[in-house]
Amino acid sequence: MRYKEWEDMYKRIVEDLKIDVEADRKAASILQSLLEKKKSRFKPDILKNMIEDKDIIVFGAGPSLLGNINRNIDLISNSILISADGATTALIENDIQPDIIVSDLDGKISDQIDANKKGSIVIIHAHGNNIENLIHFIPRFQGVIFGTTQIDPSPYPLLYNYGGFTDGDRAVFLADHFKAKKIYLIGFDFNDEIGEYSFADRKDKKLKREKLRWCNYLINILNNPSIEFL
Repeated sequence: MRYKEWEDMYKRIVEDLKIDVEADRKAASILQSLLEKKKSRFKPDILKNMIEDKDIIVFGAGPSLLGNINRNIDLISNSILISADGATTALIENDIQPDIIVSDLDGKISDQIDANKKGSIVIIHAHGNNIENLIHFIPRFQGVIFGTTQIDPSPYPLLYNYGGFTDGDRAVFLADHFKAKKIYLIGFDFNDEIGEYSFADRKDKKLKREKLRWCNYLINILNNPSIEFL
């Protein structure tokens, strides 16, 4: 999804959740500066080559995550794996290396840094509530990383916006943008129950549930017949 397609949806989310747009801009500017300091820079062709016309599994951090990992081992071993933030920890605990991690750095970040060293591409998202984590953790990532923003990315040459709001739906939008053949979703639960790998003890649970409702809505508006919930 291009930003022009996403812009109206972002405005609706801003209004609904009272998001500070100026803080989002500040976060984007900081992430841009941090990425400029990295010795290596990478083009999205890496992501396109990994995703296009491939079977993709996106892992959310819902309560059904672990059970569905165990039930779908064969599919997991033959697919490109994208984990949404905290779901990365569940995969690592089950000796599964994600190919791509989509994160706003509020999960177990040490697991994401370690996975990045071992070859996982990490797509790090900037927003107004994670500025301190951006500053603290970005320098620790030593592998391939990309930056994303939920605002217009055009002023920030090293940032992208493929659409989506939460880590989970941004991962789905990423797979959709790069034309995955099939997108399986594991650990996406929209019954107001928060999974342990969401690390909800650190978060406003009411806001988390509101974000999950947006996640569900955003995945549905993609209207992509290749998306399948497992």
